[in-house]
Amino acid sequence: MSKTVSLFSALLCTFIWGTTFIAQDTGMDNIGPFTFNAVRFFVGFLAILPLVFLFEMKKFKSEIRLGLKRFIVLSFFIGLSLFLGSALQQVALIYTDVANAAFFTIFYVPMVPIIIFLFKKKSIHWSIWPSVVLCLIGGYLLTNFYDTTVRLGDTLVILGAFFWSTHIIFTGIIITKYNLPLTIGAIQTLLVALFSFIVGIIYEEFVIKNILNEIDSILYAGVLSGGLAFVLQIYAQKNITPAPAAIIFSLEGVFATIAAWVLLDQILGINNLLGCFFILCGVLLSQLLPLIKKAV
Repeated sequence: MSKTVSLFSALLCTFIWGTTFIAQDTGMDNIGPFTFNAVRFFVGFLAILPLVFLFEMKKFKSEIRLGLKRFIVLSFFIGLSLFLGSALQQVALIYTDVANAAFFTIFYVPMVPIIIFLFKKKSIHWSIWPSVVLCLIGGYLLTNFYDTTVRLGDTLVILGAFFWSTHIIFTGIIITKYNLPLTIGAIQTLLVALFSFIVGIIYEEFVIKNILNEIDSILYAGVLSGGLAFVLQIYAQKNITPAPAAIIFSLEGVFATIAAWVLLDQILGINNLLGCFFILCGVLLSQLLPLIKKAV
């Protein structure tokens, strides 16, 4: 039952991420990328904080007995990874289009198992590798990447994908040690807001009027994506290891395409549908093939 709930959490998280891409892009019409992220993630922090006090304050001390220093270090690296991943992605949207950004972001799918294999020396189920290939092919078809040109911003997205992958890995480590998904979510959003504010106050202008002009995008990206979705990710990874989790999260592109079809009346071509099919196959393979060996 817990594995099923985690899978549902991962899917809901991915759905929110996918539908947030448009808000991230349109939310910078009047403000800079670091201003957007600072306000967005602070809103996310405020949304999570009451839940922390309601559900996790009582068990915080018992969980932290496993090691306060380790918890602080892992929380810092999770916050730093999320800041760098989201910042690079947000800045890249200025220099490249959503199609390129969505495609190159999917590169965290192969990065996660490769990093785990190289640095943690953990064996990975063979189904991960064909699943990764299917997800990359699906992402290529889904975003119509062949109709765009490679820009300097794409390099930022690829670099950002590396930090998305470290965020997934660090999340997998901390949630198996400390059962505090809401607390971890609150800490990481506060850190991202703080880091973004420091950079933004140096290179951008915080104008309240301009921020309020983007309030709809900020609230959606803040409360749902910056708050709820990242908490769902943390909870999902309690019962799903990082490599298959990354593959499930690649459905972000599928949900983004469906959202654009429903909300923006964008027509889905045969290549888009094939892209959805390939990613879905990759996700199913990563989840079902390991079960076959257990059932035998």
